[in-house]
This record gives sequence, structure tokens and C-alpha cells, in this order.
Amino acid sequence: APMELRQLRYFVAAARAQHFTSAANKLNIVQSALSSAIKALEDEFETKLFIRSTRQVRLTAAGKAMLEKAELVLAACEELKETIASVESGERGKLSIGTVQGLPAFLDLPELLARFHREYPLVDVRLCQGSPEHLIEKLRKGLLDLAFLQIAEPPADIVTECVACEDLVAIHHKTHALAGRDGVSLAELAAFSFVDFEPGWGPRLLIDEAFHMAGIARRIAFEVNDLDSLLELVAHGLGVALVPETVARDWQERTGTCRLAGDEICWELFVAASAQSMDRNQPLDSAPRSFMKLLPIEAEEVSAA
Repeated sequence: APMELRQLRYFVAAARAQHFTSAANKLNIVQSALSSAIKALEDEFETKLFIRSTRQVRLTAAGKAMLEKAELVLAACEELKETIASVESGERGKLSIGTVQGLPAFLDLPELLARFHREYPLVDVRLCQGSPEHLIEKLRKGLLDLAFLQIAEPPADIVTECVACEDLVAIHHKTHALAGRDGVSLAELAAFSFVDFEPGWGPRLLIDEAFHMAGIARRIAFEVNDLDSLLELVAHGLGVALVPETVARDWQERTGTCRLAGDEICWELFVAASAQSMDRNQPLDSAPRSFMKLLPIEAEEVSAA
């Protein structure tokens, strides 16, 4: 039979005690089990490890060489146990997170990551940006643990939970015709040129759907894929835009804000994971699970999805 760690432990105990009975007592086993384990090692390596006498046992030259390496092996195994335990507890491990570009300001991801790093400094955290489609594909391939995105109808193999929701408001140049208005319809907004994200980015899909459902056409003069560019264009009077309230508040010194009339458009942000990783038989790894606990949802709700 191949060598077992148990046999190495017994060998090291006997070598340190230089006495089989004492070693067996320390290990809380019968002496015959200790003798049998050492005999199995000697048979496997085809050499004597101990010189036996009635009072004590001494290591042979091969036994001394064996002891040095056996102690290294056992120490490495203990370190491996500790590492596995720390991974299981979420103290170590890897966490790969994806996020859409222009993440809504109402979820402060850098602050969340900083808080997670303070609590779990040994976890290797990776972050990447991409479109919702790109992030979902990475979740499917196991390249990401979690992704923050906007998605109307998640595919069957993707599980999502809403982590934030905020109403969209219209922003405009300070001297725009909408200045001072409170409550503007989509039809009234459609009279002005828009600055918006490129298809697939930010709340673009949500806004397109709202205008489509209302049967209203609009003109998009500028398409961008980052929030700062969108806000700069609006601040320079090159169009109106629909953004979350938090974003509008941050830019209130340079742009004006107008609420929508009638049905509000709510921009929901979701955290997504592959359905396979959420399966009860394949629970989410400890590091992602620990990160989920920092979000404004319960990780247990996601696990039960």
C-alpha cells in the first residue's frame, strides 16, 4: 500500500520519543498499530529506519534522512490545512468582479471594495469593466464570480438580485428651456436633442424602451460610453440627458435638473452570478459570499434563488 500521512506522523513521534511505547501513548494508539505503520514504511522503502533494543529505539542513517524530510512534509500539510481553512472561511482566496462602465453613482463600488479589503486583506480581488453581454459571458465561463449590471430579463443560466434602484431625471444646461420646470413628459423631452450612452451601456436600453413603449421618437445627437463625457456635453448645452438622481445632484452646480412627469423610469442595478455557482450542490465560494454580505441584499436570498 502507498505511504500514508498517518504512517509519517507515527514515524516522527517514535523518532522523537526514541521509544515505541511512549510514542504510542502520546498518539493515543496501541503499540502494535505504531509498529505496524513503521514496518509498512520500512517495507515500502526497503530499508530499516530504526535500530531496536529492549529499552529504546535509535534511528538508522536512513531513518535520520527520513525524519528530516518527514517533518517538512507534515509541516507543509499543516500549512495546507490552514490555507484551506482560511479559504473556506473567506479569509483567503480570489474574488473576480465585473461591472458595467459608468456604474451608477448610487452604488459606491470603490468604497465597497475598500471595506472588503480591510476585512479580508488576504483575498486577491480583481475588477474588470465591460458591457452587460460581455460580463454575462464571463460569468458563464467562470471568469467572474459576480457582476454588477443593468439587465431587463436575465437568461435562464444567470441569477440576479437587485442591489439598488433610483429614478432617472432629466438634466440640461443651466439656461435651457427646461430650466425651472418640475415635471416634464417624454413627449416634451423628445423636442430636444439627447446626449446618451451607446447602445448596451448605462441606462440606454431602459430609456430606449420607455420611449418605445410611449410611441415617441427622439433624436440622439451624441453617443458616449462614459458618464463624465455625457455630463460635460450636457453642461456645455449640447443636449439633454436622463441620469440617476444621485448623478444629477453631484452635477447640480453645472447643470439643471427636471423630474419626469407621469410614470417614473427607475434604473435598477443588479448583482449577477451564474446559476450554476448558486446551485445548492455548488455553493458560492467563500470570498464572493463574504463580499455579498456587504451589499444591501442578503446573501442567503441569492443563494436560495
